[in-house]
Amino acid sequence: MSQSLKLPFHYSDYSFPFKMWLLSRFLIGFVILCLAPLLSVGDPELQSNEGWSAFAAWDSVAYKAIVLNGYVYANDGQGYNVAFFPLFPLLIRLLMQLGLPFEVAGTLLNSVAFLGALLIFYRWISQNYTLKIAQWSTAILAWCPFSLFCTVIYTEGLFLFLSVSALVLFQQKKYILASIFGALSTATRVTGIALIPTFFLAAWQGKRGILAYLSSFLSGLGILAYSVYCWLQFGEPLAFVKVQKAWTPSDQVFWGEGWLRMLSQVIFGFINTKYGTVKDLGYLIVMGLIIVLAYGLWHFREKLGSKVDYGCFFLIFLLWIVSGNPFINISMIGGGVYLLWKNRNKLSSVDLFYGIFSFIIIFSSGRTGSADRYTYAIAPLSLALGIVLDRYPRWGYALTIFFGFLLSLYSIRFAQDLWVA
Repeated sequence: MSQSLKLPFHYSDYSFPFKMWLLSRFLIGFVILCLAPLLSVGDPELQSNEGWSAFAAWDSVAYKAIVLNGYVYANDGQGYNVAFFPLFPLLIRLLMQLGLPFEVAGTLLNSVAFLGALLIFYRWISQNYTLKIAQWSTAILAWCPFSLFCTVIYTEGLFLFLSVSALVLFQQKKYILASIFGALSTATRVTGIALIPTFFLAAWQGKRGILAYLSSFLSGLGILAYSVYCWLQFGEPLAFVKVQKAWTPSDQVFWGEGWLRMLSQVIFGFINTKYGTVKDLGYLIVMGLIIVLAYGLWHFREKLGSKVDYGCFFLIFLLWIVSGNPFINISMIGGGVYLLWKNRNKLSSVDLFYGIFSFIIIFSSGRTGSADRYTYAIAPLSLALGIVLDRYPRWGYALTIFFGFLLSLYSIRFAQDLWVA
C-alpha cells in the first residue's frame, strides 16, 4: 500500500500572509502605475515616472549607481554612495545577469524577499502565540504605509526577510543558520548590528552555550567584510560612517532638539514652530478643539460605551489631517517604544532585546529623518501591536483601513518623486 508524502506544513498555513502580501502589493502597483500618472496630468511639478522607473527614486538612484558603476568615495565631505551597504545592490546585479533591467530586478528582489519575511513571520507567531495574533501582526506588517519600501527599490523587504529569519533561527537554536542570516543582515543595512548584542545577551540570559555566543560574533561578519572592503578600496575602513553627515539635510537638527521640534510641530503646528510665534492661529484653535473633545471622550467614556472608539478614530484622523507627517513620525517612534514596554512580558527575550537595541541605534544617530521607516523594519514591534489588536479587534480593522489609505497616498508621492520618509 503506497503512502503519500507528508509535508511539514500545509499550503493553507501560508494562505493568509500570501493574501496580505498580494493585496497590498497589488494596491501599490495599481496606484504607482495607473493612478499616479492620472493625478499628475496638467501639473508639470507633479509628473509621475512611467513604468518600472516609477519604483526607483531617492535612495534607489544611489543603488543603481552602485550596481552599474560600483562604489565611489573621497574624504572631502561629499555624499558618496559608499553610505549604502553592499548586499542589496550585489543581489540586484546578479539578477540583472538574467537579462532583467535594474528597475525590474530591484523591484522583484525586494517584493519577493518581503513575501518570504511575511511567511516566516506568520508561521513563527502562529506556532508560538495564537492564530489571531499571527494574522493581526502580519496584516500590520503588510499594510503599514512604510511597507511601500518593501516593494520599491529600497532595502526594507530584503532586510526584514534576513533579520526575521535570523531571529527565528536563533530562537529555534539553529545557531549556524542564524549566524549566516545575521551576517547577511549586517551586510544589508547598519541597523542589522542590533542582532549582535541581541544574540549575545540572549545567550547569556538563557545559558545557551558556546554556539549561541559564537552566532553573536559571526553575525557581525557582514559589516566587518564591508569595512575591510572600504579599507582596501579607499584606505578608510569606516568610509560608510564618515559620509553619513553629508547625506543629512542642512536644516536637520539632532538629538533631543530634533524630537522636541517634531513634537512641537504636532502640538503647535509647523508654521508656528518654524517662526517661534503665532502665525497660524487656526491650527491652535483646531488643536485646542481636539484636546477638548479628547477629554470629553475620556470623561464620559462609561456613558458613551463603544462610541468612544469611533470618536477616537475621528480625532486621530483629524490630528493627522492637520499635522501630517510629524504626527505619523511621533506615533511610529513613541508608539513603538510604548508597545515594546507594554508587551515586554509577552515577547520572547530575543524579540525584546532586538527591539531595544534597534531603538538604541536609531536614537544614537541623533537623526529624526527616516527614523519612522527604520522603526517599521523592527519586526517584533508588529508582533507587539498584533498582541494588542487581538484584544481590541475594532481598533485593528480601523487601523488597517487607515494604513491602506496612507499606503496609497505614500505610493502616489513616491511615484511623483516627492519625499515620503
